[in-house]
Amino acid sequence: MDLVRKLRGTNNEGVLALVLLGLIVAMSIANPTFFTLNTGFSILRSSIVPVIFALGVLIVVITGGIDVSFAAIAIFAGYSTVTFCLSAGFDPGLPGIFLIAIAVGAALGLINGVVIARFNLPTLIVTLGTQGIFFGAMYTYVGATYYADLPKSMADLATSNLFDITTDIGRAYLHVLVVPVLVLCLAVGWMLKRTMFGRSLYAIGGDIEAARRAGFQVKRTQISVYMLVGALAAIAGVIHIVLSRSANPRDLVGGELDIIAAVILGGAAIFGGRGSVTGTVLGVLLVQVIKNSLLLVGVPSAWLRTAVGVLLVVGVGIQAIAARRDARRMRVIQDLDTEQKTEQEMAS
Repeated sequence: MDLVRKLRGTNNEGVLALVLLGLIVAMSIANPTFFTLNTGFSILRSSIVPVIFALGVLIVVITGGIDVSFAAIAIFAGYSTVTFCLSAGFDPGLPGIFLIAIAVGAALGLINGVVIARFNLPTLIVTLGTQGIFFGAMYTYVGATYYADLPKSMADLATSNLFDITTDIGRAYLHVLVVPVLVLCLAVGWMLKRTMFGRSLYAIGGDIEAARRAGFQVKRTQISVYMLVGALAAIAGVIHIVLSRSANPRDLVGGELDIIAAVILGGAAIFGGRGSVTGTVLGVLLVQVIKNSLLLVGVPSAWLRTAVGVLLVVGVGIQAIAARRDARRMRVIQDLDTEQKTEQEMAS
């Protein structure tokens, strides 16, 4: 029993891994072209930006919040950085570009954090509002020009691959940016498990009042969370621009549902207090595999959003059923304890 519980994982990561493996096997049987290096690398490439977004959303969900402004922050930070570099006529190099974008993203995240922490407003409402504000501000003050040419350092990175293999059915390549994404996953996982800041996130998501009484700086932590999410979104925005080899201010916004669905499917509790990086990465891969599978079997792209919506409803529904079952189990245990105490008092 303990072995089964270990394999399942604290957030059902094992179950999700089995579902993902089963889907891959089923699709490989249905369509042999699915089980190829080309398809595998394609799914990994398409998961690079969503995984970074999902890490940020995971952090917010663990604290019991929902952030839908991350895509607007990402394109604002990435696009404004490219616009600044091209307008100024200089290339600060990849470290400089990422630093500028991270500073912009963290500043936008600070706005979210201050409003949420200072006025105790619902996170969904605040981030829904700031999403429109950030997007409108970018169009008004930064511009809406499509840039096909990027700064040289970004253009060079766009053509850098970790693996580039020619197969029977074409070229299979895996971009080098998969490496920093893996590093980010390890860093966020370590932060959540090994640091006091990570423990404070779970504490706030579990019970914000209990966390406050335990001595955690709730407001400061909330502000730090949204600044961190803004920084992660900025990194994702720059990487998206590099991978697409162009800067389009209309990109990214509109795909927030896919990321939230992946995080919830990965075992993060929509009510807060639970979630893991492993489950989140598996959730992103599951969503990408499902979308790729539907396209391979000829399902119209318009139905992809329907599939993601169904996955989100199923994920939240499973969590609600599990929460109700746990609550029922706790009531039974409490009733048994009460009966035992009553019997002991009568016996004495």
